[in-house]
Amino acid sequence: MSGHSKWATTKRHKEAVDSKRGKLFSLIGKELTIAARLGGNDPEFNARLRTIIQKAKAANMPADNIKKAIQKGSGDVAGCVIEELLYEGYIAGGVGLVIEVTTDNKNRAASDVRSTLTKCGGNLATPGALMFNFQRKGQFFIEKSAIAEDALIELALNAGAEDVKTDDDECYEVLCSVADYYNLAEALNKAGITPQSSDLAYIPNTLVEITDQETASKIIRAVEKLEDIEDVKNVFANFELADNIVLE
Repeated sequence: MSGHSKWATTKRHKEAVDSKRGKLFSLIGKELTIAARLGGNDPEFNARLRTIIQKAKAANMPADNIKKAIQKGSGDVAGCVIEELLYEGYIAGGVGLVIEVTTDNKNRAASDVRSTLTKCGGNLATPGALMFNFQRKGQFFIEKSAIAEDALIELALNAGAEDVKTDDDECYEVLCSVADYYNLAEALNKAGITPQSSDLAYIPNTLVEITDQETASKIIRAVEKLEDIEDVKNVFANFELADNIVLE
């Protein structure tokens, strides 16, 4: 889940230590397969693949799993065709969602997303209905203990970052354009900095402020149910929680 709220930030930078490690490995494996299929299996000449391999290693994904996922993408071993899909939807409070999916069965993925939204009182939107309110950006969460603020700002801006947010107690949030994502990932890696999480994200342009505890609980529950779906990689939402909301 990603937005610019205290709960969203907490959710995102905890991904790296997600207890659902089996799903995490599955999603990273799909990313490796897609990257190898699109750009070849040599990470030296495939920046996307190189960055995902770094993510896999940071998550302690076994080397055998990494190798097999890449081989599936390059055609060296048989495997299913993995697709990247986007769904858009609405949940409580008029909050809009962009749901990012990697799947080998788009009918199953669509059914799972639709039924989960319906059970949570939401609904799917028509393609493009919400994308005007989101920008595709590179997004990194970096523990504050890993590097001093001034040093990170200098490193990040030199590598193409657009913004370094420092207001969270535990993590910096670094944003960049899609074009600069892999350069920034490389710069952090060369500096010996491993982000708690990093990805290409959909960042909302405007946010709905949620001031009601019941509505906030419904939103959080819906996002978490969507994140539990095997094929769902990320859920991005355009809300922020008011200071009176108690996180569950």
